[in-house]
Amino acid sequence: MSDEHEEEPPLPLATPNSPVVLVEDIADFHLALDDLLGATGPLALDAERASGFRYSSRAYLVQVFRTGAANYLFDPIALGNLGELTTQLGDIEWILHAAHQDLACLREVGVDPQTLFDTELGARLAGLPKVGLQGVVEDILGLTLKKEHSAADWSTRPLPADWLTYAALDVELLPRVRDEIARILDEAGKGELAREEFQAQLSLPPSAPRAEPWRRLSGLHSIRGARPLAIARELWLAREDLAQSTDRAPGRLVPDRSLVAAVLANPTTKPELASLKAFHGRASRSELSRWWEAIERGRTTEDLPAARTPADGPPPPRVWPERNPEAAARIDAARKALAVISDRLTIPAENLLTPDYLRRLCWEPPSPATQDTIASFLRARGAREWQIELVAAALAEAFVGAHQSTTTEPADGS
Repeated sequence: MSDEHEEEPPLPLATPNSPVVLVEDIADFHLALDDLLGATGPLALDAERASGFRYSSRAYLVQVFRTGAANYLFDPIALGNLGELTTQLGDIEWILHAAHQDLACLREVGVDPQTLFDTELGARLAGLPKVGLQGVVEDILGLTLKKEHSAADWSTRPLPADWLTYAALDVELLPRVRDEIARILDEAGKGELAREEFQAQLSLPPSAPRAEPWRRLSGLHSIRGARPLAIARELWLAREDLAQSTDRAPGRLVPDRSLVAAVLANPTTKPELASLKAFHGRASRSELSRWWEAIERGRTTEDLPAARTPADGPPPPRVWPERNPEAAARIDAARKALAVISDRLTIPAENLLTPDYLRRLCWEPPSPATQDTIASFLRARGAREWQIELVAAALAEAFVGAHQSTTTEPADGS
């Protein structure tokens, strides 16, 4: 009798089927371009950064694969601009996984797709249970990807051989993943909306810089008062300046918790700051004068920050029932309506409509809130036509129900 709880055998480990070639020389780069031009099918790309190690988000490796060619790993530090990839191969479809993560650093080195298939976004729209590359490869191809180098310092030179193999697999498998996801999307009638969504990713504007980025300091909520906040701001700015000038991740110089600890401890002298055990980090003592000068600037500045920044948009929905009951009823009804569409189409609700658009619409809807006015509201904020077609009528109907629920008089209990 078989054991019902017997574990399934592990999936086979993915290994490269094509040669892995690191390209660090311009002559070799042109040979690689010739090979890629002679290959077939879409072009798969990926980029490796050094997040958590470097201040910049530049690409330290760009991986490129096309069926019939080698796995080419281009070193943009050695090669410089890689724009010939765009000029010579830009007329074919390019495959990226989670393109929004890599487009900025790719464009910095001249690599700019014109036609995109995003396998991560495609997996979401297809309703797949896992959308990370490792999960998608397991579910679709029945292979296991090693991910032990995903958080590596890719600015390292020379790059270890096992890192190169890891990087190559991130692109060699993408054409097969793309074909299977495309098949699922087409069979579900989602192929066209997916293509619209993929292309929209290429025209998304970069995120606007925060007005006061220092407020991202982890643990800032424990600091009370304008003067302590000013000290925290000056410490953050001093660290940011050092991080940028040395191209080191800020947290590797002095972690957030150390900056917060220095503010809360309120040292009265530089030696007292130096003796503070909670104030640590690679640059905590070597740059002690920098930190002490920042503390003194915070203590003397007349530019005191507000307790909190004005919200850009509506408040968190958890406070709506007290502050705006009608809006609370609208967002509750809208979320239920989107959940029905999400379940029917197996598309996550956040992909049906950007949550920020939904909050803004529910907090201050157009008047009257009809299908057409809701469609115009969403279109003006950047919603795609396929999203509008799917949700505008349902949201208008939900708003009607929400209005009725908040204006109906309670029944007389007598």
